[in-house]
Amino acid sequence: MKRLKQNNTEMSKKQKLLKYSQSKTFPNFFEPFFVFTNPADYKLKSNWNNEYFKNENPIVLELGCGKGEYTVELAKINPEVNYIGVDIKGARMWKGATDAIAEKINNVAFIRTFIEFANYCFAKNEVSEIWITFPDPQLGPKKRIPKRLTSPAFLTRYQKMLIHNGIVNLKTDDDTLYKYTRQVLLHNNLEVLADTNDLYDSEYFTDILAIKTHYEKMWNKQKKTIKYLRFVLPDNITITDPPDEDESQT
Repeated sequence: MKRLKQNNTEMSKKQKLLKYSQSKTFPNFFEPFFVFTNPADYKLKSNWNNEYFKNENPIVLELGCGKGEYTVELAKINPEVNYIGVDIKGARMWKGATDAIAEKINNVAFIRTFIEFANYCFAKNEVSEIWITFPDPQLGPKKRIPKRLTSPAFLTRYQKMLIHNGIVNLKTDDDTLYKYTRQVLLHNNLEVLADTNDLYDSEYFTDILAIKTHYEKMWNKQKKTIKYLRFVLPDNITITDPPDEDESQT
């Protein structure tokens, strides 16, 4: 039994490595190299429309895109918009990249990098909108809070890529992340365009919000409710941390 489990683990690793190596050969897959101590701008920064998409359509990012199915489905629904999925797991994005190639969806690309480096891949005003779908909620010690993708640290990074009053969307199954994000928005007086703690039982559950990721389907099976926030992020304000209070009371 132990040997079988070990064999399955080794097979899984080999499959992931194969997918990752295949992804690196795809024309819609990009892998910038960054030095943590001194990151430099990626060569396509400010040139995604000119050099890759060959159009002037708006660019929308999905951060933490996982398998990339949300990115691909968004691109299908909105062919006049360019979509780029960002994730550090190259083997996961293989699915979205191969689907886009097979279906000849040309308004899609994928970038393998840490989200912390995303603003080295995109110039100011190069991105119109951001989607954050089912990110790691970074629960536990307070020192993990800045790692949340809706923390002031990350929102400040997004300001360096987004147009003024660009849009940020959050879909999550995690109640703590949802409540924390609402705290951040309220504290910084950010305009909220949509807010629900039960997406499927709300007016917003139509069109693109009805797209379900691999992880969303998992949460559905566990009977978890899906939360959704859509808000405006201006580029001319400083985003600060909300007061230190009990998130469960938000």
